[in-house]
Amino acid sequence: MKYNHPLLSAETIINDDVRNAQNENLGHIKDIMIDTANGQVKYYVLSFGGFLGMGDKYFAVPAKAMSVDTENKCMVLNVDKERLKQAPGFDKNNWPNMADKSFSDQVYNFYGDDFDDRMAA
Repeated sequence: MKYNHPLLSAETIINDDVRNAQNENLGHIKDIMIDTANGQVKYYVLSFGGFLGMGDKYFAVPAKAMSVDTENKCMVLNVDKERLKQAPGFDKNNWPNMADKSFSDQVYNFYGDDFDDRMAA
């Protein structure tokens, strides 16, 4: 049986670089949020900005907005670097309740319907 998508452990993805289509560095993966009701990845937590870990802003990025570049061993988020700066983010020491509907709405509204994998109510 041939698989179309690779299976990766969370450990191999955490701290991976994230790049966009212009090959700009957008930061790296800090965490992976899993919906325990269905076992699917809900968000990748992206660390962006700052210098040497200071001043970083964190972003919850819908799983469908990310893809894996196995050749370059990085994640790809097709968002312009300047647009990402406007994304809803949070401080690394003050995480939001990612299961909260208002947080989810804010994130998915920013990234658009193409990446909306929320379960229908």
